[in-house]
Amino acid sequence: MPAEPEPARSEGPSVVTAGDPSGPKVIVLDPAGAARHDELPATWRPLAERRGIFWCRVPAGGALTEADDLLGDAGPGDPDIAVVAGGPFAAEALQLVERHPGAARQLLLVDPASDAFLPSGDAAKANEAWLAEHDDVVAKLREAGTEVRLAASSTESADDRVPPPLPLGHPDVVAAVRAALGDV
Repeated sequence: MPAEPEPARSEGPSVVTAGDPSGPKVIVLDPAGAARHDELPATWRPLAERRGIFWCRVPAGGALTEADDLLGDAGPGDPDIAVVAGGPFAAEALQLVERHPGAARQLLLVDPASDAFLPSGDAAKANEAWLAEHDDVVAKLREAGTEVRLAASSTESADDRVPPPLPLGHPDVVAAVRAALGDV
């Protein structure tokens, strides 16, 4: 279970929205609680020009209920929904999407093994091992029509600028999400 949120991260809205909510959607499950000033991280704003973005600030409370409602309200023929989850919240994201078979077209994970990185610092290898450990749920989701994949992993390069897990507002994460969604 994720650690208790820092008080500063829990302040602000539980969900920040941008873009057209009636079109294709991206539900972002952010364990870090970015966007507390009711604006998307700047790196995500161009994506909001083509999709409704629902940035669920997990530390703020109530965000998961909103994400659960969005997936639960999805019906056949509705615009695509993608779910993006970061770091220590990946297992909960699997469970959320599993509760709504087929509602999400994609589940994109960022550093799901962030709290169990190998001593060598090989985040990609640890993330792949995490996916293999959760293969039973991943297989069920794929059978229901949800593509599950690793969107981004931390690297040891100076480009990351922060220790793992990569924040969901990181430019590499946004580029990977855009590529996965075909919005490049």
